[in-house]
Amino acid sequence: MTDTLEPGIFLPEGHADGSDDGPAGVGRPALDLLVWDAPNIDMTLANVIGARPTAASRPRFDAIAAWFVDGAGDPAAEGAPEVEACVFANVPPQHATSLQRWVEALRSFGYAVFARPKTQPDDDIDQSMLDHISVRTHSHSLRRLVVFSGDGRNFAEPLEDLARGGTEVVVVAFSEVAGYAISSGLIQFIDIEDVPGAFAAPLDRVRLDALPPDGAWLRPTKSLRDAAGMFTARRST
Repeated sequence: MTDTLEPGIFLPEGHADGSDDGPAGVGRPALDLLVWDAPNIDMTLANVIGARPTAASRPRFDAIAAWFVDGAGDPAAEGAPEVEACVFANVPPQHATSLQRWVEALRSFGYAVFARPKTQPDDDIDQSMLDHISVRTHSHSLRRLVVFSGDGRNFAEPLEDLARGGTEVVVVAFSEVAGYAISSGLIQFIDIEDVPGAFAAPLDRVRLDALPPDGAWLRPTKSLRDAAGMFTARRST
């Protein structure tokens, strides 16, 4: 595997040839594919817990890999799918050195990493993810697609199209920000904290879909004075 990847140029473990152009599903190996939107998951995690994520509050990629592989079933069974997991990330040049260890850790857990320089504030990795999913729908018979992202703007329509075509589509994200998947009649939704072992300790959050019977307080994620100051500044411009 090369250190710089284009979506789709590498092959899943055990796959010999991804060039089959036959009819859909014919002569192509079955595949379970996981794609992880690193910027989106990190940003939404910060919003959910109201603080900058730390090593203790970030998801455990090894536990998620185990959960994903377990969902693919017995690898020795007839027709068992290949498995592939990919993390997509924008890399700000000033953080390239500090992110190197994170990337190497991901690769050691069995994930391929597609990394692209982040040169503009609005740079997005979503199209690279969609391109890779498209490549895999042609090189394989895509049995299950697991998407770690709460961004429905770019993913809702193509994911529902895949589900209509017979692919099992699962979105894993935080319930606070994944309304598109929760409300879809075609996509299965799983809260990331419900993946066994995904976090070393429970996150400091209150889920509206799992409230205690007596209710719960949701603390502000920004100070009242800071929020009021921002409003005043906008009004005065």
